[in-house]
Amino acid sequence: MTRSPEEEIEALRTEINRHERLYYVSDSPEISDGEFDALMNRLKALEAAHPELASEDSPTRRVGGERSNTFAPVPHRIPMLSLDNCYSPEEFLEWHERVKKGLKGEPFELAVEAKIDGLSCSIEYEKGRLKRASTRGDGETGEDVTLNVRTIRSVPLRLDLSSPPKAFEARGEVYMDKKDFEALREAALAEGKKDIPVNPRNAAAGSLRQKDPGVTAARRLKFIAHSYGYLDGMVEPDSHWEYLNVCRGLGYNISTIGSRPCRSAEEVLAVYAEYAEKRFALPYEIDGLVIKVDSLKQRGLLGFTSKSPRWAIAFKYPAQQATTTVGSVDFSVGRTGAITPVAGLEPVKCGGVTISSATLHNFDEIARLGLRLGDRVVIERAGEVIPKVVKVLAEARNGSEKEIVPPKVCPSCGSELFRDEEEVALRCVNPSCPVQFKRSLLHFASRDAMNIEGFGVSSTEQLVDKGLVKGFPDIYRLKKEDLLGLELFKDKKADNLLAQIAASKAQPLSRLIYALGIRHIGEKNARTLAQHFRTLPAFVAASPEELARISDVGPVIAEAVSEFFKSETTRNMVGELGQLGLRLDEPERAAGGKFAGKTFVFTGELKTLTRDEAQARVRGLGGKETSSVSAKTSYVVVGADPGSKHAKAQKLGVPVLTEEEFLKLLE
Repeated sequence: MTRSPEEEIEALRTEINRHERLYYVSDSPEISDGEFDALMNRLKALEAAHPELASEDSPTRRVGGERSNTFAPVPHRIPMLSLDNCYSPEEFLEWHERVKKGLKGEPFELAVEAKIDGLSCSIEYEKGRLKRASTRGDGETGEDVTLNVRTIRSVPLRLDLSSPPKAFEARGEVYMDKKDFEALREAALAEGKKDIPVNPRNAAAGSLRQKDPGVTAARRLKFIAHSYGYLDGMVEPDSHWEYLNVCRGLGYNISTIGSRPCRSAEEVLAVYAEYAEKRFALPYEIDGLVIKVDSLKQRGLLGFTSKSPRWAIAFKYPAQQATTTVGSVDFSVGRTGAITPVAGLEPVKCGGVTISSATLHNFDEIARLGLRLGDRVVIERAGEVIPKVVKVLAEARNGSEKEIVPPKVCPSCGSELFRDEEEVALRCVNPSCPVQFKRSLLHFASRDAMNIEGFGVSSTEQLVDKGLVKGFPDIYRLKKEDLLGLELFKDKKADNLLAQIAASKAQPLSRLIYALGIRHIGEKNARTLAQHFRTLPAFVAASPEELARISDVGPVIAEAVSEFFKSETTRNMVGELGQLGLRLDEPERAAGGKFAGKTFVFTGELKTLTRDEAQARVRGLGGKETSSVSAKTSYVVVGADPGSKHAKAQKLGVPVLTEEEFLKLLE
């Protein structure tokens, strides 16, 4: 019987998806590459002849012609929290005991998976079709990498279900096999590129953030599902192992380590010991195992801390170490003026990477180690990423070693350095220090501060080096001809940046306070201060005593603000910003809003709104959000797996709202 074009196209898509799964997920291809290409070419020809039958989930659409100049922010419906780490059997057993106590002796099983060294990613489907993919980001908000994730062959573009759920989110790891990393590295070296990937994780992260999906497609990235996101329109699994089987049935790759739940800590330790050596023979890099309570119901009983789930832990293998010589010590200047000593090392291989420098953190750490210039030292890749000096081999000294003397002046600007009695770091307090200022400029223009898109590292370096920007006000004096004198700036790019600079003048006071880079002040503190003082002049004139009396501020921040505005140069700079047209006030909370005078605290995972969205809704209705529960708190809003704030609210008799009740209150 002759099939219609629509029927043949659908049959080809199903057949090609099946062969992609066999090849990229099951590693058991049934046909040759030539036969696969013939199927794909037939589908392309039919789709070209019948464009009305085009579909975004067709295997021919994995790589589109589109490019992305930005990676839009994506709020996670449920936060993507990081895991606590343990590095020894003793630490793991301590965690296991905490779980036992949390479950009050109730029997439980554990799921064991490889902790693949890659980049966390969320993949969302609507009615079975891939809708959006995003990175973990800060846990609350990630970056949209949908176009690039579509190119990953082990990611199904549509779920293999006759009746797919309304919404499904798979969370997992984007990674690169060792052999593909080596091929990429060798090609980069052969082409004489400067940006050579140093390990598979960095290569995967860089590949996923390419502006051209075609480049990502050529990098042979893979994806493995490892975590439950959310599900709507399908029976929720009871356990993690059941969820992984659902993922496998939908076409996802899952970990082959710990292929069954472990019923005791001893079983987990046996798997850990088994893979201590086996991991080096795996096709991908792992830096440990992830251990999770298998039952989703029991996870709910255990809940979360502010940063991580209590029901899971990353059981890492000891960081790899190497021995080398400290040849020099350089002094790096940070954004806040802190001086960090950095050891220049005789290059040595450690964890598959050549290490030539390591942080020494501060001069107290140098004293603790007893480190001298020329010492033989043991270095370690902490968390498999950041190298640090962990031990001095004093017995290897020959008498030529020299004391490391802290600098008395800033290595960037030559200003005298200071050290507060309560601080470890030496600090340059010169606001015009070039290196410090460049980093301050990047912070000032960052997305969460004044949000000047296009004001990046390269333009900052050039503007400061050419003397065009010597302080924050100079940003707002830039002319088009100034920008056209910089490398890579043409008419359109210059116009775009000037438009971004002009738009940033309208940012509220809270953004400006955060952008100034005052020590200890984050986004939330900046909002609190802006809401309290309303205008920049009032904020600048505030005494330390007045600042310290504000809820959520305290004496440390109060002292930092006072020190910042003591300088006449700083006060003049702030005055100039006002003269240049920047907004120096904070919008009033909704006058007479239904939440006027009310204070909210949020705890647990919200499913309908992100935490930031919920807090913004409270502020928009005249209310205030804080992080701690007190007798003065109006409401505590409780999401899934709430923490200790819920118990404290009950103890203090503070009204507790479920997410549904909070949403009704918003109405």
